[in-house]
Amino acid sequence: MAGVASPDVFPSTLFLLVAGLAVLAGAIVQSSVGFGVGTVATPVVALLFPDLMPGALLIAATVTPMFTMVREVRHADLRGLGWAVAGRVAGTPLGVAVVAVLSARGMGLAAGGVVLAALAVSAYSGTVPRNRTTLAAAGVFAGLGGTATAIGGPPIALLYQGESGPRVRGTLSIFFTLGTLVSVLTLAALHQLPERQVVAGLALTPFVTAGFFAAGPLRRYLDGGRTRAAVLGLVAVSATVLIVRNLV
Repeated sequence: MAGVASPDVFPSTLFLLVAGLAVLAGAIVQSSVGFGVGTVATPVVALLFPDLMPGALLIAATVTPMFTMVREVRHADLRGLGWAVAGRVAGTPLGVAVVAVLSARGMGLAAGGVVLAALAVSAYSGTVPRNRTTLAAAGVFAGLGGTATAIGGPPIALLYQGESGPRVRGTLSIFFTLGTLVSVLTLAALHQLPERQVVAGLALTPFVTAGFFAAGPLRRYLDGGRTRAAVLGLVAVSATVLIVRNLV
């Protein structure tokens, strides 16, 4: 019947169990640090269910920032967000081109290398300058990496590493809500978002929602002056995961 997904479109029980637990863990991390659904879940989904990438995770990843935005939007850096979102919009078509044409392995290696380089600069200087140029550039890299690999948080997170937990989460929540929607809509418009990925992503949203509400204790712990260390640690992990996953 027209308008009804065929049986082979619906995700398997194995996918719901494995990917569901991965996005649950990622949502707990993201609700506490500001990003993390893609970082935690992408290696699992890309390895076991590559045909559902990146659409399934992009759709599932819209839930956490929406909830966070409602709770902490008052802490967001709205002025800086304008430049970052503009960069994200500019970088999204590049990410779609990567999905359609280029090797995912090459993209993963390049993205991981860029993030590690930025992390090295941060470790050396203590911080990465946050201005119009760096915000726009980080937005471009987030649009490119987020659309192609579902990992787009590290570039922006590095720029806000020294801010308070609510400031980081509030700012990133708006950035991810807008940016992820742009990525999903652009993939769909250019016919790079199969129905299977959409259905799988929607099936993961209850797990992401549960992760958000389970994150309270970790969020309170990190807000006690530990946000910067958590951000830098997660950035390093995400870059390493990207590189290792594409080398193996």
